[in-house]
This record gives sequence, structure tokens and C-alpha cells, in this order.
Amino acid sequence: MSFAKAQELLKLAMMATRRSGVSLEEIIEEFGCVRRSAQRMTVALKAAFPQTQCDDGDDRKRRWRIPARAIVPLLTPSAEELAALTTAINELDTAGMKPEAGMVRQLERKVRALIPPEAGTRLAVDEEALLEALGHAARPGPRPAASGEVDAAISEALKGPFLLRISYRRRKQDRPSERVIAPHGLLLGVRRYLVARDTAKKAGAPLQHYRVEEIYSAQVLDESFDLDPGFNIRAHADKGFGSYESAAEHGDVVWRFSPDAAPHARRFVFHPTQTIEEESDGSLLVCFKASGHLEMCWHLYSWGKSVEVLQPARLRDMVRGHQRRFDALP
Repeated sequence: MSFAKAQELLKLAMMATRRSGVSLEEIIEEFGCVRRSAQRMTVALKAAFPQTQCDDGDDRKRRWRIPARAIVPLLTPSAEELAALTTAINELDTAGMKPEAGMVRQLERKVRALIPPEAGTRLAVDEEALLEALGHAARPGPRPAASGEVDAAISEALKGPFLLRISYRRRKQDRPSERVIAPHGLLLGVRRYLVARDTAKKAGAPLQHYRVEEIYSAQVLDESFDLDPGFNIRAHADKGFGSYESAAEHGDVVWRFSPDAAPHARRFVFHPTQTIEEESDGSLLVCFKASGHLEMCWHLYSWGKSVEVLQPARLRDMVRGHQRRFDALP
């Protein structure tokens, strides 16, 4: 058996340890194979793992199951997987998602506790080398200060979902005021915004964005609520260039990068909805739909005179006179 086939067989065995087992249809979908190949895989599964049980479910689909204890010795995590866990914890910490970082850290401890002693030393050495090589993956730069208590309350409220009583200060306010909101999601970026509905507003009012660093206190209430129908945090995030979103600003954006900067700009994904078009002189047009003109200005400044704003007119006026020549591109 080839190494690749052995990997596929082990993956299939892990799928078979699920409570519902694994069906031919699930094998076909997971491995992208035809039905006959999936049947051969189940034969190999029973040959490699005699504990495999086969029965027909209520849906008349045949399923193969393996007791989890039968493959536990084969599931020692790799150094790469352990390093990925540590990197994920660091990234969550950096993003201000302390509760989530804590849960992944707890998962990491459980995983490490299950590693056989004879494999632990070797993995530790390999993992240390990988983490050192991955040191460049840390996210440097300034970021808003975070409150662990506020972050924990937001995390708990989002899971409910539960209403959240917050003390919040808008930029033009001298002191924070109290309000009760229905949190729907969190936008991460240079700044973090909590997307929520103000319960004091009339039904059907648009969702608002609250800067997390301006939430001075947060208390999770016992009262739950229904999320606005049709709301999707990923689709909502795509409306903005960064973490800020404004319905009034949302529209077509077109930037032209100079021929010298075009090869560099081509390696950027400025927005999930972007399309690119090469012009005859070698310049590059980047088009997308988004809002957040101020965040766009911050980014465009780093490109200096290598980029020209064609649309929208308001953004073009905002950057006019603020471009400068940089020795290096972003």
C-alpha cells in the first residue's frame, strides 16, 4: 500500500469512529471518488481494522463504524499540528478574542496530555523548531487595548444569544452611557466592532456598530432574543473594506495601479468581491464593492502615488493632495 493510500485509510478510519459511522455517500463526497472505489475502501477498512462493524441505518444506508479505542494509538498529533494549535492561540490573543484563546489553550492541554510519553520528547523538539520558523507569523503593530471582562461578556452573549447591557461612549460623548443591545457578531480588524441591534430603537432599525475598545463595561442578561432573519456575519463583513461598514458609503470602488506597482498589487486581495483588469499600458484596475472610505484612505496612503482612485468621487477627493512617493510598496 502506498503512503498516500495509507493516509486515506487512516482518515477513513477516523471518520468511521463518529457516532453515526460513515456511509458510501460520505466517502464519495470526502475523497472525490466513484462508488466502486468507495466500496473498495470499505473492504480495505475491514481488513485493516477487524473491529469494524457494518449495519443498515433507519435511512436504509449502510454505515461502517469503528470503536474509537481501536485507532487511538494511531492518532498521536504531529509537530505541525501542535505548532498550528499554538499559533492559533497566539492569533486569537492578538485579535482580542481572549475567551476563545482560553478554550483553544484548554484543548491544547488535553491533546498534549494524551500524547504517549515516548513520543512527547521527539514532538517537543520538532515543535520548538517549527514555532521558531513560524515566528514571522505573529501580528505586529499597534492595536486597541482590550478588556478581558468585556471580551468574556461579549463572547458569552454571542453564544446565547443573550442581551447585553453595556456602558458605551461615542466619540462625541464626554462620558459613556448605558444601553441594552442584541449582539449579532464581531468584526475583527485594526479596530473591532460589535454588530448589534439597540433594543431602544424601533423594530426593523438597522444594526449598529460598537467599537469594542469604547465599551467600558458589559453585563450579560438572562434574556435571549431572536437574531435578525437573513443576517450573516461573513456577508455583512464583505460590505466593508475593513472592519467598518456604512450603508451610506457602500458602492463601486475602482483603483488604478501604475505599471510599476501593478505586479505587486496583483499579489494582493484587497476585497473578497474584487475583480482585476490589465490595461494596455501595463497598469492594473482593481474593482470591488465596499464601504469604509476612511479605512481605504489609510491603506491607499501606503501606496503613495502608485495608485489612482477612479471611483467613488468622494474617496478620490479625500485622497487628493495626500499622496506621496515612497521608496517601497506595502
